[in-house]
Amino acid sequence: MNNSSNQTLEQKFHKLIIAVSIIIPLVVAVLSAVKLKDFGINVEPLSFLPPIYATINGLTAILLILGVWSIKNGKKDTHQKFMTAAIACSVMFLVMYVAYHITSDSTKFGDINHDGIADATEIAAVGSMRSVYFFILTTHILLSIIIIPMVLFTYVRALSERFDKHKKLARITFPIWLYVAITGVVVYLMISPYYAN
Repeated sequence: MNNSSNQTLEQKFHKLIIAVSIIIPLVVAVLSAVKLKDFGINVEPLSFLPPIYATINGLTAILLILGVWSIKNGKKDTHQKFMTAAIACSVMFLVMYVAYHITSDSTKFGDINHDGIADATEIAAVGSMRSVYFFILTTHILLSIIIIPMVLFTYVRALSERFDKHKKLARITFPIWLYVAITGVVVYLMISPYYAN
């Protein structure tokens, strides 16, 4: 591809990336707030999904590290495969996350007796860990929104063979995406004791 067609490819995907970057967080927010049972659709809660999608987050982190390692060692094709797999894992996570939340009641951090309410006694029992949990969760959610266009623009720049711009953006994208993937696992580990049995 010549440089002008590469720019055209990037410009072609620009509006789509912006649209996807807005639509995905909105759809996830709406679907996470909606419960199928509220519409008379009785389905079993997909309570088996959180450890699976937490594992996928962990796998994403490993793929990202391997992707960076491979490009630093001159293995461009291997790098591309690892990064494409990391994107696929992120999509799988998203689908499972939404599926879990539309079929299951929200879990409250500190809800020791699993009654769906973290009362004052339970909150006092978990102490400052509650603040730590909400800090990690909040940064995880905010950065997971920010990372969507960053990943997509980084990927399109590679497809466009605009490797100078790809590399420049990838240096910012990688640590944020890695943080989102790792904190996804941390959030699961912190909330998992409070999942209803």
